[in-house]
Amino acid sequence: MYPAEIVIPMKEELTENGFQELLSPDDVENVLSAEGTALVMINSVCGCSAGTARPGVLMAVQHAAKKPTHITTTFAGFDIAAVNQVRQHLLPHPPSSPAIALFKNGQLVHFIERHNIEGRSAQMIAENLMGAFETYCN
Repeated sequence: MYPAEIVIPMKEELTENGFQELLSPDDVENVLSAEGTALVMINSVCGCSAGTARPGVLMAVQHAAKKPTHITTTFAGFDIAAVNQVRQHLLPHPPSSPAIALFKNGQLVHFIERHNIEGRSAQMIAENLMGAFETYCN
């Protein structure tokens, strides 16, 4: 598990911008069983998370015309049980962090894995997500 002093500032970058933390398997199930769309950002200490994933997801949420009903985050290597529960809903995709998933009525409809984040700008990630929001969110 990563030390809290490293993780907390990275968590706060999202939570201070309206993201709800998923800290337990119950939190995950409550959000994913709710009607509507749920964005889940699997946060990470990885450089691509800091460099493009978090800024990209923030940009998307701030600028999209249509937005998910629930905007959430959980932290790989820290919120271990919650991340493992999210990953059950991402199968058959292998574990990936960072990763960004969009669910609609509990079903995975859009997924950006780490290999789709690496080498891409925050703007590219934001545009990808805003396209998914336009398609799946009301």
